[in-house]
Amino acid sequence: MADPVFGRKDPKLDYHTRIGVYGVIPDASGKRLLILQAPNHALFLPGGEVEPGESDEETLKRELLEEFGVKVTIGAKLGRAAEYFYSHHRNTAYYHPATFYACSDIQRVAAPLEDFNTLMLMPIELAAAELKRPTHRYGVAQWLKQR
Repeated sequence: MADPVFGRKDPKLDYHTRIGVYGVIPDASGKRLLILQAPNHALFLPGGEVEPGESDEETLKRELLEEFGVKVTIGAKLGRAAEYFYSHHRNTAYYHPATFYACSDIQRVAAPLEDFNTLMLMPIELAAAELKRPTHRYGVAQWLKQR
């Protein structure tokens, strides 16, 4: 089965490829997910862009420390999905392939390095419906299938 692709590629736009890695991370109760709310109130799974030379695991570990000040156990790969979208904030068109991992055992180890996001634990059903990116909703759906 091919990886799903969301959005539509506009032939008039020049797309910047931004490869990402994200974690689906429940709390100990298994009823809430770790979610990041950006300053514009958009909701995302924890993770972000792969830097040159990084593995998926290295990216996810770095992003979790930067965004949340936590470490987790990185488990099974849930799948990959991509999206075409335009960021009005950055005035840039993106092609964003992303890989998603099931994670567990959240442990706070430091204060977040980024202080402009709101960090929360959100009920799974609400998070699945409210995440901004369809790729992130796909990642949660894959996680729910494997539970």
